[in-house]
Amino acid sequence: MKNAVHFGAGNIGRGFIGSLFSQSGYHVTFVDIADELIQKLNEEKGYKVKTAQDPEEITEIHNVSGLNNLKQEDEVIQAIGEAVYVTTAIGPNILPRIAPLIAKGIAERVKNNDEKLYVIACENQISATDILKEHILNNLDEESKSKLSGRVFFFNSAVDRIVPIQDNKGSLDVLVESYYEWVVETDLDVPEVNGMTIVPDLAPFIERKLFTVNTGHAVTAYFGYLAGKETIDESLKDEAIYTKVKETLEETGAYLVKRYELDEAEHQHYIEKIIGRFKNPYLRDGVTRVGRSPLRKLGHEDRLVRPALEAGKLGLPFSNLARAIAAALLFDSKDDPEAVELQERIANESVVEVLESVSKLDENSELTKEILNHYNAMKK
Repeated sequence: MKNAVHFGAGNIGRGFIGSLFSQSGYHVTFVDIADELIQKLNEEKGYKVKTAQDPEEITEIHNVSGLNNLKQEDEVIQAIGEAVYVTTAIGPNILPRIAPLIAKGIAERVKNNDEKLYVIACENQISATDILKEHILNNLDEESKSKLSGRVFFFNSAVDRIVPIQDNKGSLDVLVESYYEWVVETDLDVPEVNGMTIVPDLAPFIERKLFTVNTGHAVTAYFGYLAGKETIDESLKDEAIYTKVKETLEETGAYLVKRYELDEAEHQHYIEKIIGRFKNPYLRDGVTRVGRSPLRKLGHEDRLVRPALEAGKLGLPFSNLARAIAAALLFDSKDDPEAVELQERIANESVVEVLESVSKLDENSELTKEILNHYNAMKK
């Protein structure tokens, strides 16, 4: 049986990439630090993926096991040595932490294994695999690096599936939306995985996804939070919030259409499909879950600031994106450490200084001025 090693045994890992590997005939070794999850994977060797729809669809997942990367380093190294794919779904900020162990696995593997290994970071981050690759290379000796060519490949990817926070009640079963997309950038023939789409150029796919799905999801969460809504679907029932989300995605859409010469009518249909997914009442996706980690989401290269900057470069409007950024600055969920830090920094510094340090925006830029205008108006 073919083997895949997947870092991240949480709901996203089990409900998306891990399940696709299992359904494609791979044994999936999940690597995580959560002891309870790892133990249950090794005891039950399977779980169910359920779709958030009526009627519910259930897929049985088999041939899975788990390893704790903090306690079973040697076993993880061995698993990497026997794998066809190494993938991640752990969050972009965690990639530097797992890179040293992946590097150890690769270094041991290339000593006596000529079989090809494919490494793919499945994160909501542009060029996430490039980031992971850089950290892996920094942890490899020169001899190991010299053996990578033609044997270890790194592919960037775009992933899209909504997996809400859920009370699993001690179960490995996962609730997911029925829609998913996994696009991988390469021009090579690679071992087949059902549900993986291969493309030669990822940029149009990943930006379309990030600046429609991720931007739209975040914008809905931040405006929903400010309006006292509990869930994403509840937020979009509010006509004012729906309009703000739609107007923001029309701005990102104008950039995408112009930058990548997309068909305007097709992209408009894509926007409507994405908003329709957000409206799914069976997901019950909380606004505080979707809005969490605002410091990361306000990053220079992330879902709010990047499309606004790119729109400005092309002479396109970005006022609605600026309003969305202002809403993110007002996200004050006490249960989210980043939201707490964000509000502390605004209180101790200023909005302008936070935008400069977090988003790398010049205080005299038109975007910063627009954000401030919206922020001050919304704060009142």
